[in-house]
Amino acid sequence: MDRCTEDTVPYHWWIVPLIAFTLTQIAVIATSVYLHRGLAHRALRLDRVTDACCRAVLWLTTGQSRREWVAVHRKHHTFTDREGDPHSPQLLGFWHVQFWNVYYYMREARNPETIRTFAPDIAEDWLDRVVFSRGLTGLALGIALLCSVFGMWVGLMAGLTHAILYVFVLAPLINGLGHWRGAQNFGNTAYNSRVLAWVTGGESLHNNHHAHPRAPKFSMRRFEFDPSWVVVRCLAAVRLVKIVGAPVKLARTSS
Repeated sequence: MDRCTEDTVPYHWWIVPLIAFTLTQIAVIATSVYLHRGLAHRALRLDRVTDACCRAVLWLTTGQSRREWVAVHRKHHTFTDREGDPHSPQLLGFWHVQFWNVYYYMREARNPETIRTFAPDIAEDWLDRVVFSRGLTGLALGIALLCSVFGMWVGLMAGLTHAILYVFVLAPLINGLGHWRGAQNFGNTAYNSRVLAWVTGGESLHNNHHAHPRAPKFSMRRFEFDPSWVVVRCLAAVRLVKIVGAPVKLARTSS
């Protein structure tokens, strides 16, 4: 029994970062496909089952309100890198956004005027009222599921690591570095990172997105990869998602 325990404990602790990274990628892609491309920019139309599944995934992994997320994001596009932008590193400084992105997001999400102005089309339905409006309950249930499957300590550590990756690493890098440094295909204040795009669901192709907000595919040039687009194409193939916006592809000779 002791030998078995000694052999399995290292394996369990080794699997913590794998579980956390997997959870973060699921949350990032669900955010990109559903909240960003589907709701905020209407580049995709999800059927009811896919819509409910995405909301459930985000409820369990992030606890976010879809209406709040959409409102904050649309305001960011309306006032990009000028007065009124909720989280511009050009105005606030890169490190302020990197470390305090969650504060700036929550401050704007709790502004009733922002919600009314920028998300009037995202109405609360019975699922929101009964289930998804209770974000902390979703997070608690998500952690409980992790603990029931992988054990208490592994589940808690994986959940904590996922929260750090999603809230304090990847999301701030998209909002911060995406408006601070990188490559550009278009003349706007956002930047691309081909490397970070692999782990941010394509969101780090930020310059492309700001140039064509309704494009459902964020990669537009050779050697750019948008992981969320792969998911979109798979869902569209089985008719769970309808692609509304038109993908953009730049010629190789474009500057």
